[in-house]
Amino acid sequence: MKIYVYDVMEFEKTTLDDMKKEYEDEITLTTDHLTLQTIEHAKGYDAVSVLSYSKLDAAIMAKLNDFGIKHISTRTIGFDHFDVKTARELGIRLYHAYYNPNNVADFAVMLMLIMLRKAKISICRALVNDFSLDGMMGREMRSMTIGVIGTGKIGSTVIRNLTGFGCRILCYDLYKNAEAEKMAEYTDLETLYRECDIITLHTPLTDDNYHMINEDSMKKMKKGVILINTARGQLIDTAALIKGLEEEHIGGAGIDTVEEEDGIMHVHVGTKIVSKRQIMYLKQFPNVLYTQHYAFYTQEATQTMVRCGVNSLQDGFAGKETAAEIK
Repeated sequence: MKIYVYDVMEFEKTTLDDMKKEYEDEITLTTDHLTLQTIEHAKGYDAVSVLSYSKLDAAIMAKLNDFGIKHISTRTIGFDHFDVKTARELGIRLYHAYYNPNNVADFAVMLMLIMLRKAKISICRALVNDFSLDGMMGREMRSMTIGVIGTGKIGSTVIRNLTGFGCRILCYDLYKNAEAEKMAEYTDLETLYRECDIITLHTPLTDDNYHMINEDSMKKMKKGVILINTARGQLIDTAALIKGLEEEHIGGAGIDTVEEEDGIMHVHVGTKIVSKRQIMYLKQFPNVLYTQHYAFYTQEATQTMVRCGVNSLQDGFAGKETAAEIK
């Protein structure tokens, strides 16, 4: 089997090099993104693997199909960079990665604590030798009602983490998780919005939930609510979030991903001019912590994702069932 691996990051190279030695399959690596300009490199291969920097739209799917490539993986959990509909029409099998959910779940709870204790302000003050307490009074998790939207592997692990703080936990999902139901109370979105002090998002991005957190839904939330997003940036309407923060209806936001991040995500921008005005304005709020989409970024998780991205292609090509296949 011949696999062409696009978007190779520095932190993936050691694992990918190890896999090249372990398997008889031919595995070719490149840091290039998969575009119509680089797609010819995959000609003659049986499968390709990408990260979310490569946008596999209908044109790219059709071209890969013309090359006879029927197996495509992403070394990420999310797969909104795939045109799934076109792939299915062409008979292309798609696969996404998985990893133990503790990394993102722990990160989400960390963001909650940072926001409750105003740690961003504390750190910035300490850097300039300002050790005053003005405006620094926080709140304790045990007095909070926390809403978890999405109770899959990550969301249910967040709930498990939260049980140790003694807070009230509400949750929402289209499909109930039996384990989550033992630890939290399922409710409708209207109730969750109305009653929660913190709302954390752990759902994949779909056409139905694009901008689910918008101006209308924010109006239904408790004044001073804190929003946490370690899932997908497009779940939150950034313009509406900025308005909510300016009007002080939204009490704060801990966001590891934002909808305008393409082009600056995982990039050292440095002294370059940044045209992403909303991001640059958003991150200046004292009650907003914007991190560089790295909740997933642990040694354990990255190794698992890389191996899953290759192993799922091998299994699919061999005609085997794999839990990583996008159904």
